Amino acid sequence: MSRQGQKQNKITLLDVAKHANVSRATASLVVRKSPLVGAETRLRVEAAMHELGYVYNMGAARLRADRSHTIGVVVPNLTNPFFAELLGGMEASVDAAGLVMIIANSGDGPPRQATVLQRLREHGVDGIILCPAAGTTEELASQVERWKLPLVQALRHVTDELDYAGADYVAGIEEAVEYLVSLGHRTICFAVHGPIHSAYQERVQGFRDSMRRFGLQPELVIRVPDHLDQIAQQADALFAQGSAPTAVICFNDLVAHGLAAGFYDRGLKIGRDISLIGFDDVADAEAMRPRLTSVSTAPSEIGQKAAALLLDRIAQPTLAPRRWIIPTKLHIRNSCGPLSSS
Repeated sequence: MSRQGQKQNKITLLDVAKHANVSRATASLVVRKSPLVGAETRLRVEAAMHELGYVYNMGAARLRADRSHTIGVVVPNLTNPFFAELLGGMEASVDAAGLVMIIANSGDGPPRQATVLQRLREHGVDGIILCPAAGTTEELASQVERWKLPLVQALRHVTDELDYAGADYVAGIEEAVEYLVSLGHRTICFAVHGPIHSAYQERVQGFRDSMRRFGLQPELVIRVPDHLDQIAQQADALFAQGSAPTAVICFNDLVAHGLAAGFYDRGLKIGRDISLIGFDDVADAEAMRPRLTSVSTAPSEIGQKAAALLLDRIAQPTLAPRRWIIPTKLHIRNSCGPLSSS
């Protein structure tokens, strides 16, 4: 068939309206999921769309409404299972609103992040959810103001002038320290990794403040490598700082998995010889043996809240900046035990 013939045979919204015996305006309301259309009429129009094979022309709608019905989501690492759960929560809210996500990876670097943000703007996204790369400055707020583009910070924040959805990292670390102290542990180490950003700083500050409150050594913070196999190889470093720790709190579950392997190689039994707590409580925590005690930061819920903030910001650009902090919860499993007297 010729290109002209294809164009002539293309099903239009007017064809759908005639087939369903409604006005074109009513058919348009159905396509745009307007609540103004009754259930029976909606079903009739949707049936006509299905029978005729009608496909909604989003590009044409965008030109008419100056909206792309897409949002950009920028995260620093797509391989971490934590971000998969975060994106799943966002997608549920975004999909319910009739929008589509464009997902990008900043590699946790400001130069790459700047490139990604520019490309999202070129694609005409209606707004952006950004987990700021380490090193992002407060200038982000003035950039967003110049762009006239709704933007929500997620997990990390660099400015109070933009919306933010994240977890109560300080409370999560404090609960972990309190639990270990209740088991009799006094020499507790905090194993951290990765670049420094707001979530990193809040975790470290929560650990130090909580340790001081119990009269314990607040400086037992040690950095481990980023890769799982390298973390395992560096487990010995935890025992090279004077008195060996009897318990370790980890920056995230990835660090906990790496140290668990290192402790196994060292001949230590987790939960008996040393206690171990993760952070984020992603699905892998249940898969580890013994099952990993971990602080849940509810990434799926953070994703939902970040999406809700962005949808509100798109609808009402003049809203005052809002912060949505999700409470954390310590999920106790089998990787911690009382301090051994031996």
